[in-house]
Order: sequence, then C-alpha cells, then structure tokens
Amino acid sequence: MKKYGLIGYPLEHSFSKDFFNRRFASEHTDAEYINFEIRDIDELKNILHENPLLCGLNVTIPYKTLIIPLLHEVDRDACLIGAVNVVKFIRGRFGKLKLKGFNTDFTGFRKSIEPLLNETHRKALILGTGGASKAIYHALKQLHVAPVYVSRKPCDGGITYDRITPQLLEQFTVIVNTTPLGMFPHVERYPDIPYHSLTRNHILYDLIYNPGETLFMKKGREQGATVKNGLEMLILQANESWAIWNM
Repeated sequence: MKKYGLIGYPLEHSFSKDFFNRRFASEHTDAEYINFEIRDIDELKNILHENPLLCGLNVTIPYKTLIIPLLHEVDRDACLIGAVNVVKFIRGRFGKLKLKGFNTDFTGFRKSIEPLLNETHRKALILGTGGASKAIYHALKQLHVAPVYVSRKPCDGGITYDRITPQLLEQFTVIVNTTPLGMFPHVERYPDIPYHSLTRNHILYDLIYNPGETLFMKKGREQGATVKNGLEMLILQANESWAIWNM
C-alpha cells in the first residue's frame, strides 16, 4: 500500500486526510493518507525513516518555508514564491531518494479567483505575510493584479492596517485574507479594515474554509461585495498535488 501524508502543526482541523482517503476509497486506490503532526521540522527525518512506503507529502503551517533546505530540488514557481506545500518522492537507482518541492497553493488560488475578476480589479491587498500569502502574491501577479501586503508591523513592500483608508479601497478592489483571523473555533474574530467603505466592485476572498462564511466575508457581503471562502482553492490544490505525485 502506498502512503501519502501531511506534515504541520497543529493538524486537528486538517482537510487533506479525509479528502484523500475518501478519494482513495472511491477510486479503489490502494493507498493511505496520514497526518504527521510534528513540533519541529527536524522530525521529518524520523518520518522518512519510519515510513519507507511514503510517496509524497503535503506541507502546511508552520513548515512551508522551513522545509526548503531539507529538499534536493525545488520547482521554479515554488522557488519564486519561497514556500513549498507539496513534496514529490523520486526514487532512483538502488533506492536512492530525492525530494522535490512544489507549490500548488498558487495554482489553486489562481484558478479559484480568476472567474471573479474583471477590468475593475487591478490592485489587491493581501492580509497577512505568512507562507500562504507568498503563493497568493505570485498568483495575483500572474493574473495582472498588483498585490500589496498588509501586516500589523511595517514590512518591505507592504503597508500596515492603519493605512487602509476609504480612499485606498477605491483603488484596491480585491482583498485576500491569508491570516487565521475568524478560523474555527475563534469565529468571532476578523481583520480590522474599514468594511463600511466596501462596494459591489470589491472581492473579499478568505483562505479560511471553516466556518464556510467568516465574519470577514459576512461584513463584505453586507456591503454588496463578492465573497468567497478557500474550500475550492483547497480542493484544486489537492487535485494538483495528486497530479504531481503521479506524473
């Protein structure tokens, strides 16, 4: 039986395990998907040693950047993004193992948001500067939407939340939340932006998918904005992971 898995911490609300095991069952694939909840990236060595049938891994927070030095090769897009969420296991002669990193977050997001975009969507605010935000930045650039990071503290090429004014939102009509604000169980939380200045021209995209509608989304919808959660992106990137493992 082939094995695939997810490394990260914590993994109690992970989507991937149930998604892939249901897929394996429905397609009669002799494989199993396992969660590897690790507190330190160095524990990856133990996972590889104890699971010789592993054929691929997904990577989630907080290891999307920390795993890169442990890989033998990194795909061009993942290299540009600076984050990896898929690892392909390539076994050569005499069983020598090569680990190659990819990023499917950006392709999943790009395919998910592209149908919502029109000529009014030329600038975007990315809330958060973690590993997922880098993939979103890369995808938006490919879609010719100019992205700017938003963080609590000043950062290179970004702004802080207090810079988001009604005037700024007239130009930045795409807002993507890559922070955990609003994720279950802390559903009462939401990013601090001037929601009253949103319009029907705005898109609010939340990478969170549990709950299905966060307060970030609800507040945007109440102003007429188009809103979307991250479930479709997650499914698209998972399907892309499977394609990479089997190419």
